[in-house]
Amino acid sequence: MLIEDVIHRFKGLPPAPRLTDPDTVKRLYRQWRIRMMYSTFIGYALFYFCRKNISIALPALGTDLELTNVQLGLFGTMLYVVYGFGRFINGFLADKANPRYFMSVGLFFSALMNLFFGLSSATWCLALFWGLNGWFQSMGFPPCAKMLANWYSVSERGTNWAIWHSSHQLGGFIIAILAGFLVQHYGWRMGFYVPAALCFLTAIFLFNRLRDTPVSMGLPPIAEYHGEVEYNQDGTVVDDEYESIRHTLFHRVLNNKHIWLMSFMTLFCYIIRFGTFDWATKFLVEVKGSSIVKAGIVVSMIELVGILGPLTAGLITDKLWGGKRAPWCVICFLLTIVGLTVFYFVPPGNPYIDALALSLIGFFIYGPQFLQGPFLADLASRKAASTANGLAGVFSYAGAALSGVGTGYFLDTYGWGGGFAFWGVAALCGALISATLWNVKGANHSSVRLAKAS
Repeated sequence: MLIEDVIHRFKGLPPAPRLTDPDTVKRLYRQWRIRMMYSTFIGYALFYFCRKNISIALPALGTDLELTNVQLGLFGTMLYVVYGFGRFINGFLADKANPRYFMSVGLFFSALMNLFFGLSSATWCLALFWGLNGWFQSMGFPPCAKMLANWYSVSERGTNWAIWHSSHQLGGFIIAILAGFLVQHYGWRMGFYVPAALCFLTAIFLFNRLRDTPVSMGLPPIAEYHGEVEYNQDGTVVDDEYESIRHTLFHRVLNNKHIWLMSFMTLFCYIIRFGTFDWATKFLVEVKGSSIVKAGIVVSMIELVGILGPLTAGLITDKLWGGKRAPWCVICFLLTIVGLTVFYFVPPGNPYIDALALSLIGFFIYGPQFLQGPFLADLASRKAASTANGLAGVFSYAGAALSGVGTGYFLDTYGWGGGFAFWGVAALCGALISATLWNVKGANHSSVRLAKAS
């Protein structure tokens, strides 16, 4: 009975009786859109407290437990491999689930895995708990994608996704500084205990704040509320009838070649994104003689300045380029190579230039990383936004997994030059794949404008 009750609660809620008073609908829509935005923003930022803390702890963790770079990279690879498959599976599950339960439960158990990780010393235990953490971490983004696609219409999707997207960058920025302080003064284990405690509290907050789709609360679908019409790729109108998981997966996602190309692009994007963030602290400590606290502050620039990358990408591709995302991705990948080159060659004793280089990397790599979200939602529609992003998540975290063991291998074999070359080649591959999508844009960008004009 308990298991059946849990499964029932995880299911998405059916449409509630429609509210008819326009003033009530307007008031409730405004209230709940604000509430869903700040709740998912805070919640996803805290997910990063229990994921990116390990990058700051790596130097002290490796020294204390006498681990090699490959062993340290194994932890990241375990998380990213499990996270990638989890993103795919939880992606299409989240499209049918109640995000209130889905997201809060994921954060709670992620915090629990951080607590267990901090209590462990054996390499296999550390790898096990960090791998399990990857599964629960994968329960964070899919419900957010569902909520954003259902509470914000096509014409405003780029802007609001960009605002929300800054949540994990803010979370990454804060945890880099917080974990640096904790590890420096209290040891690497405290870098996992404190984030776990904060995420336990945030899980309760999410359970209290979040709700399901507008129609489950008696409100009209967001497209209807905004007087828009959302179209499928075949030109038919997106309705609110129930679709099976099989139909959503095969009809809306797996048969779309552009979604596959976007997915391959994200693989290379994530090699750079996680490679630089996870290993930059170690590079600064080992090669440039920085303390962990100072290195944490410098590395946090990736996330802080990276907040501007998605906002710029959303503005340029939505307002200036009419929904064409790929050209900006090409530009971003190429300029990321410039940032990597500066960061590698600047001599020790220049923390401000290091911070500038990492700021460039953060600003430009978060452009294509962000654009996959709204672009995939445009291509797959709001009914399959989580599923499409779930497929891309498999490739994304395959890239993240490669950034762990792959970077560790190149460091142990060729030194830091090999690691930076690995990231640079990934950026070049990302640019080439993005170029194949140069003229592609979501059909909804033109369709929705025609619908509103008529």
